[in-house]
Amino acid sequence: MQVFVTGATGYVGSAVVRELIGAGHTVSGLCRSEEKAAGLKAAGAEAVYGTLDDLDTLGRAAAAADGVIHLAFTNDFSDFEGALALDLRAVEVMGAALEGSGKPFITTAHANGHTVDQAVLAKAEQGVRASIISLAPSVHGEGDKGFVPMMINIARAKGFAAYIGDGMNRWPAVHRLDAAVLYRLALESAPAGSRLLGAGDEGIPLHEIAAVIGRQLKVPTVGITPEEAAAHFGFLGTIAALDITSLYNTPQASLATRELLGWKPMQPGLIADLEEGHYFA
Repeated sequence: MQVFVTGATGYVGSAVVRELIGAGHTVSGLCRSEEKAAGLKAAGAEAVYGTLDDLDTLGRAAAAADGVIHLAFTNDFSDFEGALALDLRAVEVMGAALEGSGKPFITTAHANGHTVDQAVLAKAEQGVRASIISLAPSVHGEGDKGFVPMMINIARAKGFAAYIGDGMNRWPAVHRLDAAVLYRLALESAPAGSRLLGAGDEGIPLHEIAAVIGRQLKVPTVGITPEEAAAHFGFLGTIAALDITSLYNTPQASLATRELLGWKPMQPGLIADLEEGHYFA
């Protein structure tokens, strides 16, 4: 299958490209520069130059492909609504290029992106094998720049690793290489209209994550009150306090995804990955 991948040079996208090529697919990836293109070409993929603003480029690349995996997103937290609006335009253009073809269109869910998700699912009724993947909030592995590295940096700066309350609120997690396999399986066989959840660890108590961070940094692990969370964690405080498993009904959704696609996460879980030490190098 010839697959067009947006976000192909990103943290998850670069793993997806390698996974697809390793499984015998050919890949064209959206990228913004010669520097990024060099990495794509080294992996065996073709570069398509452009950004999410280049709607004509997106439409042509989608129409020429046998399937599309959409991973690109503008992570501009100062204008998140604008980022969602751009994502919606990109999804509508690529989805329109695939209408009536029966080709797969795999997209990635984002916080408050309900309008985008509805647009994707509408394509499932217009002859597109469209499906949506929601990744666990911690996609971990070498190169991670997400929530866990932020917690590590805060612990290093503050001199202790913190959790909130009793620390029993849970974070789902998935290794980036397991996530890449999930995108490939969705491309190959997910039914139209599928909503899929990528979670290898269904819910790790925050105090366990904090304990590993404290141990690796050789600093104390301390429980703080919800009132202290904002001062300690900054904007991450609200997220760190959530029990994300209960919010997203993760165990049931994760099991359904595994059964539907035969997805079996094989990489180390988040705690084991942290214990390997590369997060603290």
